[in-house]
Amino acid sequence: MRMALRFIVPLLLVLGGIAWAATPVLSELLQRWFRADVESRSQLVFDSINDTVARLVKDAAGPRIDLLFQHITRDERLLAVGLCAPDGRLSHRSTTWPKTLGCPRRAGGAPAFTVAPRSDGAVLTAVFPLSHDKIDLGDLIIVHDLSFIERRGAKLERYLAVFIAALGLVIAAVTVAVALAVRRGWVRAVRKGLAPIVSGRAPEPEPEPEIARLVAEMREMLRDLDVPRGISEAIRVDWNPDTLRHLLKSELPGAEVIVVSNREPYIHNREGDTIRVQRPASGLVTALEPITRACGGTWIAHGSGSADEQTVDRQDHLQVPPEAPAYTLRRVWLSEEEQEGYYYGLANEGLWPLCHIVFVRPTFRASDWAQYVAVNRKFAEAVVAEAQSPNPLVLVQDYHFALLPQMVRERLPGATIITFWHIPWPNPEVFGICPWREEILQGLLGSSILGFHTQFHCLNFLDSVDRFLECHIDREQSTARTGGRTTLVRPYPISIEWPPTALVGQPPVAECRVQVRRSYDLDPAVLLAVGVERFDYTKGIADRFRAVENLLEHHPEWIGRFTLLQIAAPTRSKLPAYRQTQAEAEAVATGVNQRFGRPGWWPIALVARHHEPEQVFTLFRAADLCLVSSLHDGMNLVAKEFVAARDDDDGVLVLSSFAGVSRELLEALIVNPYDSGAMAEAIHRALLMPREQRRERMHLMRALVSEHNIYFWAGRMLLEAARLRKRQRIEDQIVEVTAPFNWRRRGGRR
Repeated sequence: MRMALRFIVPLLLVLGGIAWAATPVLSELLQRWFRADVESRSQLVFDSINDTVARLVKDAAGPRIDLLFQHITRDERLLAVGLCAPDGRLSHRSTTWPKTLGCPRRAGGAPAFTVAPRSDGAVLTAVFPLSHDKIDLGDLIIVHDLSFIERRGAKLERYLAVFIAALGLVIAAVTVAVALAVRRGWVRAVRKGLAPIVSGRAPEPEPEPEIARLVAEMREMLRDLDVPRGISEAIRVDWNPDTLRHLLKSELPGAEVIVVSNREPYIHNREGDTIRVQRPASGLVTALEPITRACGGTWIAHGSGSADEQTVDRQDHLQVPPEAPAYTLRRVWLSEEEQEGYYYGLANEGLWPLCHIVFVRPTFRASDWAQYVAVNRKFAEAVVAEAQSPNPLVLVQDYHFALLPQMVRERLPGATIITFWHIPWPNPEVFGICPWREEILQGLLGSSILGFHTQFHCLNFLDSVDRFLECHIDREQSTARTGGRTTLVRPYPISIEWPPTALVGQPPVAECRVQVRRSYDLDPAVLLAVGVERFDYTKGIADRFRAVENLLEHHPEWIGRFTLLQIAAPTRSKLPAYRQTQAEAEAVATGVNQRFGRPGWWPIALVARHHEPEQVFTLFRAADLCLVSSLHDGMNLVAKEFVAARDDDDGVLVLSSFAGVSRELLEALIVNPYDSGAMAEAIHRALLMPREQRRERMHLMRALVSEHNIYFWAGRMLLEAARLRKRQRIEDQIVEVTAPFNWRRRGGRR
């Protein structure tokens, strides 16, 4: 205790002195910064209305001046606006003009800024000379309320005091712990006990009995000394459904949310005399469904289930989720011809292989394009029909609706349209082979915001626009302007719900391990790898099977001790490329099993059926490692779901470098899926990885996924949309005020 006090008391005194000395300096800097910001705002307001006010004064349009001033002072910080005549008389002012304020004097021809105290807080008065054709028309006075600076300064002092106190306690505690460890000779113990662990190239040896406890304490300390992450967690926003609802209420009050996607979140299929509800195996649905539950609104999607028509009302509406309705599902019906051309044709035989660089040739047919245009038009009509306001917030999802943003824009020009492209965007050379490249780019540029998973895909899109369209591109701001509208192009790495709903009610990890091995007839002692995908040629399922074969060839000690359980839901089976993908994977699995299989053991267990999210999470919890070997993927949420399922901080993720998620989950074992030897070695390394290293890697990945969850993803886009809507409102107000004057100047001609 005395040692602790020797560290803590001086440290707290020093930090308290620093806080006492720094607070006035920070307050002064804060005041200067906010004042400079307010002066810039005043200049911006003046620049926006200078010409309009000058023309109104010249034409003696007094009522219009007063009306303009009233509109401008709707800003909560802009207290008042006034106009002083050349003789020093206050000729026009807004109704909020302070009674004690006259016409401030200005020296020379430059703008003047002064701060004046008031009983309810200080105000900043900005005086700008007003002239027209070199004729002095007086001064335009803009008054801003500065009381908010005092309030924020007080908050800063409180936050700084709390932060300094907390920082002092943390530093003191860590320092005491380190000092105690030094007294026990931790340097020698760490060098001897942690050297093989840091390398990660051999199994963790048992430490000597006399240092076993010391090594354990040091590992715990190293985890606790992650100061930057600790600080970021302390100041970050905890994104959850309530945060998202609050954001909508505060930043987008009254906003009507409409989601558009091809795949619906709930499918009703008839099985005999019963109707069964199914949640599709879709990363898009996994990501968006929690968002829509939190925001409410309407989700428009293709009704693809055999019993979908029997479960909707006369308006094709259905309240979902079934167990606790939170939003409306509006189903759109497509004919077989439309489905063949729009979905199986252009979307999945054309755009899908075009955007995924996996060496499958895209197929473009004019008849498919015609259906694609018609279906996009049908969904746009559904959006217009569902919209109850002229400016809804429309969230358009994925490559099925490249034309829809512009179609909606034509019917609802006031809509805020956020389009998210869930798959990669190729470089201009690859994209240029599409016969309708200009139409697709123009359609997407109907969006207010266009999102991709990575900055690399954003740059590829802007390069494509630059190559094939005439428009203005601002690469610093990442915007493209065409047809009088600007589209923001931003990276928004998609994520999953946190905490995941599928994790609720899961058995303990030990029980999951027993249950899964029993269900799939696996040896209880076998080390288990899992893969969960659709049968898609972009997922590299056959490649991971070849990696398993390579592993057993070069490391025969794993024969009989390791099994890959591959879950693969059949998808798009009408298309030859997908049937070939499934046949190839099944053939490779059969060959590996025949070559290395033993009585009672197979190296690969391939299960070709759909699994519900709860079943998938049970598999993840039972696994020793998860394989994600995508040949090309926009993001791949399976990797994040595996991390979310491991609340025991165990398990290893082997991850393709060609999946967008590899830019985030850096603690995974990153591999080239085309190199079966390298992937086999990664699996070997994962199987041998010490428990402590597995725990450290998983702990860091879980921290990232929990912070950058699906609500964070949506919140970033919604905040961007809120800023756009506010900016548009200001522009519309100025147009509304000046329109009558501009009409009169044109002699009444429309």
